[in-house]
Amino acid sequence: MSRRLFMAALAVIVAGAGYGWYRTHRMETPQKAAPVVGFETLKGRWLRADGGYILEVRNLDASGKLDAYYFNPRSIHVAKAEASMQGTTLRVFVELRDVNYPGSTYRLTYDAVSDRLVGDYFQAALNQTFDVVFERSAP
Repeated sequence: MSRRLFMAALAVIVAGAGYGWYRTHRMETPQKAAPVVGFETLKGRWLRADGGYILEVRNLDASGKLDAYYFNPRSIHVAKAEASMQGTTLRVFVELRDVNYPGSTYRLTYDAVSDRLVGDYFQAALNQTFDVVFERSAP
């Protein structure tokens, strides 16, 4: 093997080993970890900015049952409201049963980093689903 070929092969091996070390030991900017959340996180008033709709969670229990209220701007009857943990993901389900709300539902996920509820709204009277975001308006 010629010296030139040997040196080229050695350079490739050293570069590969150096890259492996770099990937293992480099200094990274720490990612902001999402805070650990539980059902208590949901308490408060949540505003859906695209229409002024308000979801208010006043009480909850350890099983995930929510004492929730919905306003548009008048009160709309909440037939069912519950929270669940799926792994580390906090999910919310709300079913509305009232005039013009024949079983309309929200399926939301709590985003701990932005402190928002994100998901979809099924408008049963129109048989349409919309992407929605609720932002906390009061604790």
